[in-house]
Amino acid sequence: MTGKKVAIIGAGAVGAAAAYSLAFTGTCHRILLYDIFPEVAIGKALDIAQATNYSPRGTVVEAAVKPEDIKDCDVVVITAGVPRKKDMTRADLLNINAGIVKDVTGHIKKYSPNAIILCVSNPLDIMTYVVHKVTGWDKNRIIGMGGALDASRMAYQIRQKTGFGAAQIKPMVLGDHGENMIPYPDIATVGGIPLDQIVSREDLDEIIAKTKDGGAEIVKYLKTSAFFAPGRAISIMVEAILSDEEKVIPSCAMLNGEYGYDDVTVGVPCVIGANGIEKVIELDLNDETKAKFAKSVESIKENINILTESGFFN
Repeated sequence: MTGKKVAIIGAGAVGAAAAYSLAFTGTCHRILLYDIFPEVAIGKALDIAQATNYSPRGTVVEAAVKPEDIKDCDVVVITAGVPRKKDMTRADLLNINAGIVKDVTGHIKKYSPNAIILCVSNPLDIMTYVVHKVTGWDKNRIIGMGGALDASRMAYQIRQKTGFGAAQIKPMVLGDHGENMIPYPDIATVGGIPLDQIVSREDLDEIIAKTKDGGAEIVKYLKTSAFFAPGRAISIMVEAILSDEEKVIPSCAMLNGEYGYDDVTVGVPCVIGANGIEKVIELDLNDETKAKFAKSVESIKENINILTESGFFN
């Protein structure tokens, strides 16, 4: 992986946590932090760089002061945008963050035309759609990071109920990264054992509810969004791309007939490797889950339509 370069657009709490995690796993050779406020990028890059003496590969961490400084990156992560505040839904973020993501994506398209883009900005599914439309790139090269975070939150809730199996928990989450998220315990396992054979139906329902409320619960205490778990989820996905792991990670992907939908970006299980999304895995969903998935897709399409009707994509 020598020479691999990753740019993180948005040096806020999530972007910095992602950079820190990447630096300490030695995933890439260079990390560039870019922010609309250059001082923030410079300061955080210095702080992380001064910690890398203790990292396995001495990752180079630098600030990108101008858009052209992010040239020739292998992966570009977009975390830029206004964070969700208390009592603010992800939909409230739609218009302001769409404009930010559109602008940032234009820079990526110009200066890192061969990159794989990992979109993290909220509302996640709609912002991933914006990146697709602005770039016009092959759909495998653009991934939304929602499910990786939601699945890790689900794994935490499973551990809280079982009291064991932390490294062996394999959760699954479908749908949008928001109110219509679908934690999917039907195929979740602990050490290969189906979850429903370990915990009660009542516990399964609580795991689902608490997973869906995972982000909001943190906002309640911090008065702003989470950053450590999202940062680690980003680094896991970047690692899967740069090391060509072909790892199954629930991710926001552009559907082209899968699950019966077209031209919509939504969370589904994906194989993540050197080409980005190597494959979308189509699960055989029961009728109840199909209905939930349809509701999730519809909520994303409603927000896409808001942008379309405003002339955003013109």
